[in-house]
Amino acid sequence: MSGYSYMTQEGYDKLKAELHELKTNGRAQAAKDIAEAREKGDLSENAEYHAAKDAQGHLEAKINDLEKSMAVARVIDKSQLDTSQVVILSAVKVRNLKVNKEITYRLVSAAEANLKEKKISVSSPIGQGLLGKKVGEKAQIQTPGGLLEFEILDISL
Repeated sequence: MSGYSYMTQEGYDKLKAELHELKTNGRAQAAKDIAEAREKGDLSENAEYHAAKDAQGHLEAKINDLEKSMAVARVIDKSQLDTSQVVILSAVKVRNLKVNKEITYRLVSAAEANLKEKKISVSSPIGQGLLGKKVGEKAQIQTPGGLLEFEILDISL
């Protein structure tokens, strides 16, 4: 996928809002925590101060990661997608042939993946195994839990 991270407008907006929240409220809270800890005396033996500085470092690392994600993000227009085969943003209804159970997954970017919402990353083993498949085809996918076999029943947006 050429170094880009493809996502929905909703996913991009969510990422942007999280970044804004961390840059404003997150940084302000980190500075406040450090100032409060600094007032408690000797900095060389002040565990609260060191914990606040560590938390600030983690916050800045997260901000950096989000900025990098946004720099390579490309918003996909659903109207330009083809439903003849599985692509990112497809809703794919599959039958697990081992347990004969049907389930529908939506293939999304890693940043938007949420298994509770049945959104799986295109870079996950299942996502990789389903990409490019057409209705009626079978996909054998090696996962950490073992080999899975799916039959593609339907593809929609």
